[in-house]
Amino acid sequence: MSVVSLTGKAQTVLGVIEGQDLGITLPHEHVLMDGSALYTEPSASAEKGNAHKPVDWETLSWLRYHPFESADNLRLFDEEVATKEILHFKAAGGRTIVDQGNNGLGRDVNALARISRITGLNIIMGSGYYSANSLNPGVFSMSVDEIADEIVRDITEGVGSTGIRSGVIGEIGCSWPMHEFEKKSLLAAVKAQKATGAPINVHPGRNPLGPITAARILDEAGADMSRVAFSHIDGRIRTHDGRVELTKLGCYLEYDLFGWEGHFPSFYTPDYLDLPNDTTRIYEMRDLMDAGFLGQLLISHDINCKTNLVCNGGWGYAHISNYVVPMMLKRGIGRDIIDTIMVQNPRRFFSFV
Repeated sequence: MSVVSLTGKAQTVLGVIEGQDLGITLPHEHVLMDGSALYTEPSASAEKGNAHKPVDWETLSWLRYHPFESADNLRLFDEEVATKEILHFKAAGGRTIVDQGNNGLGRDVNALARISRITGLNIIMGSGYYSANSLNPGVFSMSVDEIADEIVRDITEGVGSTGIRSGVIGEIGCSWPMHEFEKKSLLAAVKAQKATGAPINVHPGRNPLGPITAARILDEAGADMSRVAFSHIDGRIRTHDGRVELTKLGCYLEYDLFGWEGHFPSFYTPDYLDLPNDTTRIYEMRDLMDAGFLGQLLISHDINCKTNLVCNGGWGYAHISNYVVPMMLKRGIGRDIIDTIMVQNPRRFFSFV
């Protein structure tokens, strides 16, 4: 497939569609995922026992506060469960889910295509490499050009021999401090973006300086910053000035942790950064709108644990549509603004240039 034929269109696991057909879009989710790289072994003896039990009703209370200390919780392997879960999003009016899985996160190309066919939902698939701790060290010797060439093949020919093509470069994983391979991965993303016109999504290192550090690398390498989104802003930058500094580079800010609400260690950083609740997220986005950045906002859930799923008492993929949108309306954010954030911004971002 030529790159020219993608201009103005989005690429799903079932093929190319018009950008206007994306509809309500979740720009950062995981339908299937191997989150082993997120796992942290607990230190207490009794908790080590919980860490290796399957997710069930006996462990859910503990998992509410220890979601990343359970090996099973981080394994979204069940295709049937995944299909049922994303149908909640469809029932709420959703049309498109972006699975940001790539190398390091257990990307399952064929399963995503099957799930898309069964559900009738558009699924856009990621490419490139997640953070260094998720990867076989054997890839660290790859050159920037080799990484870029692989991403370009994912987009133009398909992943491996599947013929199923990626529609976004990401989520490109970064640690804190940044690993040398991760810097190469960012530089490769820029090369692949220039070759294909694809958007880039970055998972910044878990530090308030993570996003701006990665942004400067991309900017200096000549990335089209209007085609770059930074994930997990609500778990990285906790000041308005810091968010404005990043947004002034022209990139998108992705509030993609809706549903996660603050209790340690639901999200972890070296300085034990607290997460905002959903209402605070809305107020922070409203401040960014007032500053003129409405067109650079994206929202999602980043579902990555079994405890996030409705079948386990979690908020699920329809949480924003069913609960956050009414919160926004009650706080004076009109339907036209919500449409911009949930439909227009993703359409512009995921349509190739």
